[in-house]
Amino acid sequence: MILLLQYTLIFASVLMLVALGGCFSEHSGVINIGLEGIMVMGALGGALMMKFMPAGMPAFGIILLVVLASIALGMLYSLLLAVAAVNFKADQTLVGTAMNLLGTAAATVFVKAMNTAESVDNVSSIIQYIEPKKAFLVNIGSFEFNWFMLLALIALVASYVVLYKTRFGLRLCACGEHPQAADSVGINVYKMRYAGVLISGLLGGLGGIVYITAGVSEWKFENGVAGFGFLALAVMIFGQWKPTRIALAALLFGFFRALGNVYTGFDFLKAMELPSSVYNMLPYIISLVVLAFTSKKSRAPKAEGIPYDKGQR
Repeated sequence: MILLLQYTLIFASVLMLVALGGCFSEHSGVINIGLEGIMVMGALGGALMMKFMPAGMPAFGIILLVVLASIALGMLYSLLLAVAAVNFKADQTLVGTAMNLLGTAAATVFVKAMNTAESVDNVSSIIQYIEPKKAFLVNIGSFEFNWFMLLALIALVASYVVLYKTRFGLRLCACGEHPQAADSVGINVYKMRYAGVLISGLLGGLGGIVYITAGVSEWKFENGVAGFGFLALAVMIFGQWKPTRIALAALLFGFFRALGNVYTGFDFLKAMELPSSVYNMLPYIISLVVLAFTSKKSRAPKAEGIPYDKGQR
């Protein structure tokens, strides 16, 4: 049970961070389908930092540098969506899809090029970070606490406060609901949409490094992030674009994803003699079922996905 709780919390942390990122982007009026690619880029940034950071650094320094590297690369990659959607008024769904394909492919090519230069055959060798990885863990009895769990909780509280209790958050939501009205009172819609997309890059990149350091024991760039970006989108929709509901949805989906890791520890699940792939499929099956029954009641920001035109009223 403790292991199930541990995996549930870590998978929920990943989903919550990425879903909150998508929430900020969509509240600004930009659909971010590219969360999967942003996660891969964030994971790449953090993995590179762990590979090249000086040996013997204190745990706090490792965590800080890895988080900053993941955030920086995630935000930089999200600029592709911001420029395409805001400046060029491109189709946001197509841009996001392209970002997902490009993210995994670019990371794989980059890592293979690095390994070729270093005469290394294994593409995943760049993330052999056993020692740095320990900096994120604290053993509390038989429970393995990961500092990213606390970071996800802080992000949740901060997201709620920013969206509903600050002028910035209210302006951001206004740009996603009625950008023309927001512009009429002096709000720069373009800047707010850039801000929303960049925040999604920040949280998405952070979710990527959490996934590879805590969510899986071994990870290769060519495998991407196993659909967690799309699962986070389902969490966001199921959570109705509200941080507190997103947190509850992330716990639900995280629980079903955790079953795929620990089902062998439960006799009644072992007795069913189902292959492990079935348990790994559970969160995706659940997402399809949940969205099928709740999509009609979903209320997305009214202006999401619609390029802003100053001349339109």
